[in-house]
Amino acid sequence: MIERKEYLQRLYDWKDEQVIKVVTGIRRCGKSTLLKQYQEKLMQSGILPEQIISINFEDLEYEELLDYKALYRYIKERLCEGKMTYIFLDEIQKVDSFEKAVDSIYIKDMTDIYITGSNAYMLSGDLATLLTGRYVEISMLPFSFRDYYALTAPELSPDAAFADYMRYGGFPYLSTMKKTPEKAAVYLEGIYNTVIIKDIEDRQNRRENDPSKRKITDIALLKTIARYMASVVGSPVSVKSVTDYLTSNGRKISPNTVSDYMEALKESFIFYKADRIDIVGKQFLKSNSKWYVVDLGLRSHMLPRQKYDLGFSIENIVYFELLRRGCQVNIGKSGNTEVDFVAHSQDACCYFQVTADMTSEETFSREMRPLESIRDNYEKTVLTLDRFTAGNYNGIKVINVIDWLLNP
Repeated sequence: MIERKEYLQRLYDWKDEQVIKVVTGIRRCGKSTLLKQYQEKLMQSGILPEQIISINFEDLEYEELLDYKALYRYIKERLCEGKMTYIFLDEIQKVDSFEKAVDSIYIKDMTDIYITGSNAYMLSGDLATLLTGRYVEISMLPFSFRDYYALTAPELSPDAAFADYMRYGGFPYLSTMKKTPEKAAVYLEGIYNTVIIKDIEDRQNRRENDPSKRKITDIALLKTIARYMASVVGSPVSVKSVTDYLTSNGRKISPNTVSDYMEALKESFIFYKADRIDIVGKQFLKSNSKWYVVDLGLRSHMLPRQKYDLGFSIENIVYFELLRRGCQVNIGKSGNTEVDFVAHSQDACCYFQVTADMTSEETFSREMRPLESIRDNYEKTVLTLDRFTAGNYNGIKVINVIDWLLNP
């Protein structure tokens, strides 16, 4: 079992602080395992088993606790008097009005609360209103390539492991199983259908009390939009472009409906949106955002037997690696050119171009030009699969992307 050290450290950083720790992320990315690993660390540090209350709401054993009042009573009866009680509530969105129980527990002394959820909608609406300023979100992703390689070395070389990672993605269980294309396809289909149907259903249940919100009722349409967005990863995408695509294929639909379906895919952590920013003016731009799919294995599942651009797949991996490294990531506009990623981390800023190959003179010039146009002194890097052009060119680094992923 790979220890998710970066996420464990984030939980430890907030240990015993009076904020609710909310771990979010797509299903099967490792949230439940993370909580178990953290509980083991707590007990190794001297925390007694009776100080830990752990409930997984996907377990039928806790079905009676899906009522928020019953949940509150259950936890209240098990609080350790005079000692900190660590409370773990896994897939909490299944409990209707769970925020009422969580808030009532939160205001009691000596409680440290950790909750997980597979839909970002749980962090909007009533929860955000009731618990404003009382929670921190820890966004979790599937395995990084570094995690994946740790599981496959020394059987596979870094290059071979990277080819596998691009094909199968980084969902933890899939990464550890003896894979065949058939087994991987079945497992990924299960995740995909569960997210599309079950998590969207959970989202719908929480929206029923808000008549102003449109409902997700057409699963076939949702999957069509997801496939289209997966096919244009790394390219500018807008509600209008998705609507135009559907219209050109004979589906009459309003932009408002498309917007709501795209938002549902984002809230279920299948897709992440990167907005554009003007590098000189530091202004966010409304048009030409890009959307990236959380796992390339899922992308392969959504686009069976379809060829797609290698460079965009690498770009997808780099985007999520930057998120893992704690960066806020945007698409950069510099004059008439575009920078693939502008990554902000605390007070620092870095610029990245991503390309499969830099060996042709035309590609080399094209990838260098946007970075050369930026006049500040922040770090500028081109990430590429080829190993022939690595070096430093007037302050712009060219680095092999596999080396960069393995050596943060």
